[in-house]
Amino acid sequence: MLNLIGAIFIIFSGTMIGFYQANQYINRPRQIRQMIHALQRLETEIHYGYTPLPDALVKISNVIPNPIGFIFHEINKQLTDHIGATVMIAWQENFQNYWKKTSFKNAEKEMILQVGSTLGISDREDQIKHLRLAISQLQSEEEMAKEEQNRYAKMWRSLGMLIGVLVVIIML
Repeated sequence: MLNLIGAIFIIFSGTMIGFYQANQYINRPRQIRQMIHALQRLETEIHYGYTPLPDALVKISNVIPNPIGFIFHEINKQLTDHIGATVMIAWQENFQNYWKKTSFKNAEKEMILQVGSTLGISDREDQIKHLRLAISQLQSEEEMAKEEQNRYAKMWRSLGMLIGVLVVIIML
């Protein structure tokens, strides 16, 4: 009886690991799309609204779902709470701190951190150019993420359960 409970636990654990990995592939294109939407809203606020950056970050954090919206909220919080905090430092620190809560890979991380290094230190037109460049790069990453999702998500779901079964068979 104890062996049966252990076998069920091992198969269940393997299946959950597979589903977790599959969810990473499923969440990545959606989160990239949310980041694109956030950067487009930021571009609109800078270009048309002449909105101060902290106010624009609040608007974005209220519209974009978590974890992306939460990161923008934390950037705004750091800018408003710490006198003398720069946008670049707040941007980099918060994306570094909350990176593990996203499904992004290093390619997206580098693009997003690069955008943060230009916000608040250059003129409006230069910021818009950098935002548009990041948006176009993220759009190509989104396409690759969709391909990876189609290729690997179903595989990981099955693979997790099969590895659990394999471990049970080896243990018997």
